[in-house]
Amino acid sequence: MRAYLAILSSRIRTLLQYRAAAIAGVATQLFFGIVRMMIFDAFYRSSASAVPMTHEQTITYIWLGQGMILLALFGVDKDIAEMIRSGSVAYELTRPLDLYSLWFARALSGRATPLVMRALPIFSVALLFLGLQPPPTIANAVVFLVAAVGALLLASAIIVLLTVLLLWTISGEGINRLVPALIFFCSGIAIPLPLFPEWLQSAIAVLPFRALMDTPFRLYMGHLSGAAALSALVHQWTWIIVVVLAGRMILARGLRRLVVQGG
Repeated sequence: MRAYLAILSSRIRTLLQYRAAAIAGVATQLFFGIVRMMIFDAFYRSSASAVPMTHEQTITYIWLGQGMILLALFGVDKDIAEMIRSGSVAYELTRPLDLYSLWFARALSGRATPLVMRALPIFSVALLFLGLQPPPTIANAVVFLVAAVGALLLASAIIVLLTVLLLWTISGEGINRLVPALIFFCSGIAIPLPLFPEWLQSAIAVLPFRALMDTPFRLYMGHLSGAAALSALVHQWTWIIVVVLAGRMILARGLRRLVVQGG
């Protein structure tokens, strides 16, 4: 465990050096958040029908999404992808470490550090000036943090799973192009999931992607409570276990048939 914590710590310290990139990301997400606010403001002004979320809740949902958007920006680990293409992934197999845990630690640090560096400034500005509402109760804040940690673990597990698939696809270009679009649509980052038609919500509810964004956000707002909140957390953590186990099994199978070319 100490080895993985050391890898996690060293990667976090390295990524903390990219402060200019974090500032640029904050400015970009604030800009697009304001654009999305105007779009949904027009939607609410022009619609006379009942909607499942109030205007204030939708604005809060938008800013939570802008702050945590990195949980929906997926791609394979570029360093590991290069190792697989070049054949130097063989060196990874010589380490006295569990390969899946090693790659998971890399994915977790690579997702958590930029997320915190962007989310905190965006939440601060949006809370003070742009309509982000605080959690209605302390309990909502606590359950949001639990769900946010779960979303981070699920995102890391999905990244490792996509990276493991490179043992068969090599390039990974197809994965990098197709998966982000699917996750953007099904996680709620493009359009809040409660605004989708009910038949489509039922289909998306089975998938793991709503646990990345929609679940933490609706717990934050108190839009899910009681049994519904518990069910959402169970759904999220069930998918974490499923994706981790799937990644481990696929990696084990891939390593049994791994052929390294080059050198």
